[in-house]
Parts: sequence; structure tokens; C-alpha cells
Amino acid sequence: MELPMQPYQHLVYSVHQRIATLTLNRPDKRNALNDLLVAELADAMARAEQDEAVKVIVIKGNGPAFCAGADLEYLRKLQGFTMDQNLADSSTLAQLFLSIYRATKVVIAQIEGHALAGGCGLATVCDFAFAVPEAKFGYTEVRIGFVPAIVMTFLLRKTGETRAKQLMLSGDLIDAQTAVDYHLINRVISTDEIEGYVQEFALRMCRQNSAASLQLTKKMIADIQDFPLENALKFAAKMNAYARATEDCQRGIAAFLNKESVTW
Repeated sequence: MELPMQPYQHLVYSVHQRIATLTLNRPDKRNALNDLLVAELADAMARAEQDEAVKVIVIKGNGPAFCAGADLEYLRKLQGFTMDQNLADSSTLAQLFLSIYRATKVVIAQIEGHALAGGCGLATVCDFAFAVPEAKFGYTEVRIGFVPAIVMTFLLRKTGETRAKQLMLSGDLIDAQTAVDYHLINRVISTDEIEGYVQEFALRMCRQNSAASLQLTKKMIADIQDFPLENALKFAAKMNAYARATEDCQRGIAAFLNKESVTW
């Protein structure tokens, strides 16, 4: 049963079978990001994080685009901002991307249309990204005298310096298969199959994998890259020991030893 949620102006939020779906809902603006949509998306992420009934979060777009980046009208408004106002606005977007990247729940981007500039950044910070063949990707900021500053931190981790430079300095668009080759997204799925594929993928995550294990693994992936090797190994040993004491681990090992299935 799908649960009714408090409506947003630019976002649709729903929960079904432990999957929270956050649908960007500005199809006439190609789901471009403005201050309200960023705030609503941040609020929806927080709600999904706090909801114990939610295990996986899917972010998608309504209409022909996933997200076209910053809204042009909002960009014009930003030109009148002071440095402090622009810093506050940029920090809000940075916090949104960080909340998605560090979410304790698995976050999946379902990309049925172009993901450009900030929209490409939104896809980048998700744990998994699946796209239709027609989708285009690109960090086009340099073409308008801007910089892909916030997402750069995440893209360097995801693709490495060579690919990040190619994408960010050229501003070129790439197709979905090239995005897979660059490790920007995970897989290309046909337009008529992507909805079902993402739902089944999310349901498998819900049914087959421990929530505690997913959370700890995500935390380690996010944190361990910043440590020197010896510190990373100490951190890994600590997390390993901690995981062994969790209820999920005890249940999972008992089920494995008894040759029983476990329902997560």
C-alpha cells in the first residue's frame, strides 16, 4: 500500500514496499534546480532517512529530463546576491549532495532523460545510477563561465582525475553507454524496462541485504578513502569487530550455519 505524504510544490514523495521514491516534479522546467526544489529534496531525504519503514531511496524525474541543472531564472537571481548570500546558497546544495552521498539508506538514481550540470551532479552522488539509452550526461558549467565546484569532490572519487578533467574541463555531453564506460553510472536500461528494473533492483536490496550491513559498508566506503593505509586498516578492523556484534550479523550467521533463509 502506498502511503500518502505531505505534498511538496516541486517534488512528489511516496513510499511503497520499503522504497521511498523522490520524484523531481518541474517537468516544464526540465526539473531544473532552484532554491525551493533543493530545500524540498533535502527535506525529503531527511524524512526517508528517519523513516524506519524505508530501506532504499529512488530519485527520478517527471517528464523528458532527469534534471537540467540550475534553473536559469534562479541563476539570474543569484547575480544580485552578495558573497555571503551566494556562499549560503552554495552550502545548501553542498549539504544536499553530502546527505545523499552519506545517507544510511541505499540511494538509486533512475535517469530517464538528460542529467546536466547540477543534475549530473545529483546522479553522481547516488550509490547506483541507471539510465535509458537516450540520456545525455555532462558538466556544462564551464560553458557559461561557472565551475562544477561542489560535485567535483564526489566525481574525483567516482571516476578518477583523468575522467573528471575530461568531463569538467571540456563541458562536453556524453551518451549513456559512455557514462557507463567512465564509471559515472552503472548500467543502461531500455526505456520500457527501466521502471521495472529499478524497482526489482531496489526490492532485492531490501530483501537480500541487511540494513545494518548496508549502512556500515556505505560509511566505510565514504570514510576509508581519506585515511593513510595503516589508519584505514585499523578503521576496517574496528568496523569489522563492531559489525560482528550487531544483531543483523548474529542473525545472518545463525541462519547460514543452520542452512536457513533470513528475511531482512
